[in-house]
Amino acid sequence: MPVERYEGVHLGTTPEEIEEDVERGVLLTTLDRAVGWARKQSMWPATFGLACCAIEMMATGAGQFDLSRWGMEIFRASPRQADLLIVSGRVSQKMAPALRRIYDQMPDPKWVIAMGVCASAGGMFTNYAVIQGVDTIVPVDIYTPGCPPRPEMLMHGILALQQKVRTEEPFK
Repeated sequence: MPVERYEGVHLGTTPEEIEEDVERGVLLTTLDRAVGWARKQSMWPATFGLACCAIEMMATGAGQFDLSRWGMEIFRASPRQADLLIVSGRVSQKMAPALRRIYDQMPDPKWVIAMGVCASAGGMFTNYAVIQGVDTIVPVDIYTPGCPPRPEMLMHGILALQQKVRTEEPFK
């Protein structure tokens, strides 16, 4: 069925009107929002895989789940090139100083995801050798539950962190 067009009736904007809007500065934003968007789109995670959660973290970067959709396809081996630390698995008393050193070597701004119940609260290991939550060593931004958490749960945590980063104000 053909569409009837009436003379003098304009539905939508013309290319000339769009160019006028651009010249007036409609597409500009605040510096805080632009920096938040850039930080959200360019997170580079450092891996700190200690147990079975690390296998799920590696699966998240594989082709089936594909973290590159959110600009995170490169897991960094050096903390000096990363701004997101994903702690996956149980942290022992001996590993705690190494975790803190890696966190201190990361440039600011930096974020931490505690992946799994062992990293979040010690898990089933309630003994003297396992740290009962990595938040006693480094500040944690996002907790992802599960034993081990599925790659979908880690991706949900990453998206929640990106939302947090996008909405925070970096210049206050």
